[in-house]
Amino acid sequence: MPKRDFLQIPDLTADGIGSLLELAGRMKAGSYRERPLVGKTLAMVFAKSSTRTRVSFEVGAYQLGGHALFLSSRDLQIGRGEPIKDTARVLSRYVDGIMIRTFAHADVVELARHATVPVINGLTDFLHPCQILADVMTMQEAFGGWQGRVVAWVGDGNNVANSWLHAAGVLGFELRVACPEGYEPDREVFERAKRTAKVSVYEDPEDAVRGAHVVTTDVWASMGQEAEVDARMLAFKGYNVDAQLMSLASPDAIFLHCLPAHRGEEVSDAVIEGPQSRAFDQAENRLHVQKALMVELMGGEGGR
Repeated sequence: MPKRDFLQIPDLTADGIGSLLELAGRMKAGSYRERPLVGKTLAMVFAKSSTRTRVSFEVGAYQLGGHALFLSSRDLQIGRGEPIKDTARVLSRYVDGIMIRTFAHADVVELARHATVPVINGLTDFLHPCQILADVMTMQEAFGGWQGRVVAWVGDGNNVANSWLHAAGVLGFELRVACPEGYEPDREVFERAKRTAKVSVYEDPEDAVRGAHVVTTDVWASMGQEAEVDARMLAFKGYNVDAQLMSLASPDAIFLHCLPAHRGEEVSDAVIEGPQSRAFDQAENRLHVQKALMVELMGGEGGR
């Protein structure tokens, strides 16, 4: 059976996402007690620092009976110039799966091309698919599904926004992206999503949020963009998700944030701490969806 990778949301079908979330739901409820990763090891390669990605994968592997090995770029010869393809082939002879969190998406593609074990994209500057699986799970918990729902993204058209577009394209919900000119999501990803879903870009956050069921955002300057902070603070003025903006959404709307949050910038303290916020349920769901993903990719039939 050929190995499967998870590099982007379209690597899964709508039915595949549904099955994955069903398994994640059983895990969260405590009704899944199998340990299909006994004797198996996940290599976790980190070029970027992390709280949720590292802890959720490490804890998840342990709970499934496996072992997670933390490898920073300082720990690997890749940090001293070893080709990614060589690292991929060597790690494949030691471990049963590789999760990587790095800058360039091309590096993840190269790693997956040469690895003979499953590769999971833990984040790149281009995409953040594991985060969106958790977000969609949180959406499903709140509304029972995503059919007929509207998601509003407010802020930078970054890696998370690109993965939201992928999810809209696969699952078919409406996505509205509000961002300043020059900070739009990837054009190719947007055009691809337009083929199968209603997606649109607005400059005014109010137009995007009005009537939406999910309002979500991220920091204005991500890791690696520290030199752009001043310019971004100016560009994103007016893109703060506060109580006034949330009041335009559907009365049953939820607020999501992939965290960490810069309170007072992209979101007000009142919103992220308010009754509509599901940001910490969303963070917890990273554990459950990634456990389900590891079972599907590394655990054989153990998750069936």
